[in-house]
Amino acid sequence: MFRVIISLILWPLWFAYLLVIFPIFLVYTIVVNKKYFHYFLSPMSYLFCLLGGQLVKKTGLTPDPEGGPYLYLINHQSLFDHFALGKYMNHYVTAVAKQEHLSYPLWGQVARSYGIVPINRANIKKALSSLKVVEKAIINEKTSFLIAPEGTRSKDGKLGIFKKGAFHIAKNTGVKIIPVIIDGAYKAKNVGDWRLNPGVINIHFADIIGQELYKDMTVEELRDYTLDQYKTILD
Repeated sequence: MFRVIISLILWPLWFAYLLVIFPIFLVYTIVVNKKYFHYFLSPMSYLFCLLGGQLVKKTGLTPDPEGGPYLYLINHQSLFDHFALGKYMNHYVTAVAKQEHLSYPLWGQVARSYGIVPINRANIKKALSSLKVVEKAIINEKTSFLIAPEGTRSKDGKLGIFKKGAFHIAKNTGVKIIPVIIDGAYKAKNVGDWRLNPGVINIHFADIIGQELYKDMTVEELRDYTLDQYKTILD
């Protein structure tokens, strides 16, 4: 009963905040250079977590903004994942997202203006084309990206299978990989339950996996090596 009551209080506040802040953020992304986006994104993300009843705690070191580009890889537990990470972003990082997400009112407009790359997972040719866009942005513009290798939110809170797309990107670009392990977001709000569960989301920045470490690995070996970083924390 507590979760029902607290959810009925927090959800209206959360959505009211979204409806107010997203148009402001949209204007911000239009008029401000993208290298300054994180100055708005970080406090905005913090409030999205707080209004959802979540405190976020970090372990590990956030990377030097000047040392990128980086490929941030997260395990996907809940809608709070991106906000938990966004709180600690100290430079511009965009993402790859399912194409249908960019069709949502307001959110889709913000996502496109922010620079998120849509991917059509139902069409392999189009999906590969999107990955090439990401690779070119990493190589030519030194843009950092966020990808969830599982491809979708966990249905049971357990770590899912990592798809190989992100690791093909790494091998093709030599980008530095940063595993970001999220724990507690599934308990906060899982995909099968509308209720919120106030608590703490822990986010851990693992050591950077540089090209010098993975250059002789196959895509599969790199995927498995990276996956082990999550298992160490989550198992």
